[in-house]
Amino acid sequence: QVQLVESGGGLVQAGGSLRLSCAASGGTFTNYAMGWFRQAPGKERQFVAALSWSGASTYYADSVKGRFTISRDNAKNMLYLQIHSLKPEDTALYYCAAVNSGGFFTSEASYDYWGQGTQVTVSS
Repeated sequence: QVQLVESGGGLVQAGGSLRLSCAASGGTFTNYAMGWFRQAPGKERQFVAALSWSGASTYYADSVKGRFTISRDNAKNMLYLQIHSLKPEDTALYYCAAVNSGGFFTSEASYDYWGQGTQVTVSS
C-alpha cells in the first residue's frame, strides 16, 4: 500500500508558476500509474493529468494542455506537476493519486490511493 503526500501549493498571482510535488512511500513506486486531480470550492474533483509507471505516456485535461507538465522521478519516488501561466480558475485543492497498474488513467474511480491535497490559490 502506498502513501502519498503533496506539497508545493501556495498563493500566486495570475501568470505565475508553481511546481507541485507528491512524495510516495510504502510501496514499489514503479508499480503505480499516477495522476493529478483538483477540486475547486463547490465543484466536483476533476482530472488534471496522468502518467504511466515509466513516465513515457502522459495525458492532460484540455483545460491545462500546454500549461501543465506531469513528470516523475522513480529513483526518488516523486511525482511532480509543473504549472505555468496560472489562471484564477486554476484555484483548487490539488491531489495526487496512484493505482497499481502499468497504464494511465483519467477516471477518478480508477485510482486506489490518494493524498490529502495541496492548496493552490491564484489571485487576479
